[in-house]
Amino acid sequence: MRGITKTAAAVAAAVTMGAGAAYAVPAVSNVQMTQRAGTRVVDITYDLAGEAAIVTLGIETNGVAIPDSAVTRLSGDVSVVVQPGTNRHIVWNAGADWPEHAVTNARARVTAWSTNAPPLYCAVDVTGGPSTNSYPVYYYVSAEGVPGGVTNYAYKTNLILMRRIDSTGGEGFWMGSPSNETGRNAARETQVRTWLAKGYYVGVYQVTQSQWQQVMGDVLSWPAKWSNNDYRLTRPVEQVSYNDIRGSSAGAGWPADDNVDENTFIWRLRTKTGLAGFDLPTEAQWEYAARAGTGTAFSDGSTDYRSDAVMALSWYRDNASATHEVGLCPPNAWGLYDVHGNVAEWCLDWMSYDITSYTIEPGGPETTPPDVQYVTGCRVVRGGSYGEQVIKARSARRGWDTPNKVSGLYGARLCLPLPFK
Repeated sequence: MRGITKTAAAVAAAVTMGAGAAYAVPAVSNVQMTQRAGTRVVDITYDLAGEAAIVTLGIETNGVAIPDSAVTRLSGDVSVVVQPGTNRHIVWNAGADWPEHAVTNARARVTAWSTNAPPLYCAVDVTGGPSTNSYPVYYYVSAEGVPGGVTNYAYKTNLILMRRIDSTGGEGFWMGSPSNETGRNAARETQVRTWLAKGYYVGVYQVTQSQWQQVMGDVLSWPAKWSNNDYRLTRPVEQVSYNDIRGSSAGAGWPADDNVDENTFIWRLRTKTGLAGFDLPTEAQWEYAARAGTGTAFSDGSTDYRSDAVMALSWYRDNASATHEVGLCPPNAWGLYDVHGNVAEWCLDWMSYDITSYTIEPGGPETTPPDVQYVTGCRVVRGGSYGEQVIKARSARRGWDTPNKVSGLYGARLCLPLPFK
C-alpha cells in the first residue's frame, strides 16, 4: 500500500493505484477517512489527478479485505466516473452494510480504474424513465460487490446489469460446432477459430419488459405477447424486431457503420448514458459470452440435450409454454442467465452460411449474403426460445429472420464494447 495517512480518529486510509497495467491509470492521493461522531457513517475524501476515472472503494481491517458485499451502501464520488479534482468525497454507511462488526482501526482502499479498463460489472439506471435526460452508470468490482446481489429484483426492472467479458487472447475460441455434436447443422456451423481483440460488457439478463418500457415509454410500450400484468415486469421483452431496437434506416447499416435511428432503444441508451458503444452483440461476441469458456453443446459442459442438467438450464418447448422471469435458471460460468432459451436474441450480423468472415473483429458478412436464398436479407438470432426444442438452444446453433420480424420468440441482450467511446 502507498501513501498511508492517519486521521485524528486513528483510522488509517490506504491508497492504491488503479487497475489494468496496459493503460495509463489516473493517480489517487491524500486519502482521509473519518467516522462521524456517534454514528457508524464513515466519510472518505481523496484527490484524483490526471484523467477521469472510475473510482471504487474497498475496506480492510487487520490487513484483510472485508467482503465486497459489506461495502455497498455508498454515495458520493464512488462507483461512477469521477472527474479529476481535490477533496472528492465518499460516504460509507458501515452501520447498515456491516452491522455485526465494530472495529477501531480500518483502512480504505480507493482505486481509480481507467475508463478503458473498467471493473467487472456495470449497471445502467433507467429508473428515470423515457423523459429523463440521463441514465447514470455504476460500476462494481465483483458480483459480491453489486448492491443487493446480481439476482436482486432491481436488475430485472429498473437497472440493466452487465458483466465484462475479456478479449479472447491469442488462442481465440472455436466458433461453431464439432462434427460429432448432436443436432449440428454442418452447412452453417463449420468450426472456425475466432479472435475478439477487445473486451466488452454484455447483459447479465435478457432485456426485460420493464427495462424496455422505462426506456421507450409510450413508444412501443409493453411490446409483448406474454404480458400478464401481475408479473410481466421481469419477463424478457419480446415482439421487438431488429428494426425496433436499432432502426430501419441508419440502423440498417451494420457492419459498414454502427449508426442507429433516432429514438430507438439503442439510440436512447447511447444518448442518455453518454456511451456511444451500446448495441446488440455481434454473433461472435454472443457465442463467446454464451459458451463461457466451454466447447460443448451447452455452457454447463453438457453434450446430451436430453439430460436433466440441460433441461434445467432455461425454458424450451419441452418444459415451457411461455416466457418466464429472467434469471430463474442457473447462469453459465461467467454469470450470464438464459443464454440457452427463454427468448432467442437478436445479434448485429447478417445471416450467412459461411462463418469464416467472423474470424476478424468485428466480424460478420459485409452485406446481406446471396449464398442461400431464404437467408438473404436476414439478421442472426441466437440462443433458442421457449417455443423451440432444446436442441435448438445449443451454443453453436444459428437462427435468423428478417429485421422487421416481430415475434413472441425474439428478444435482446445488450452489449457495450471496450474501450468506451
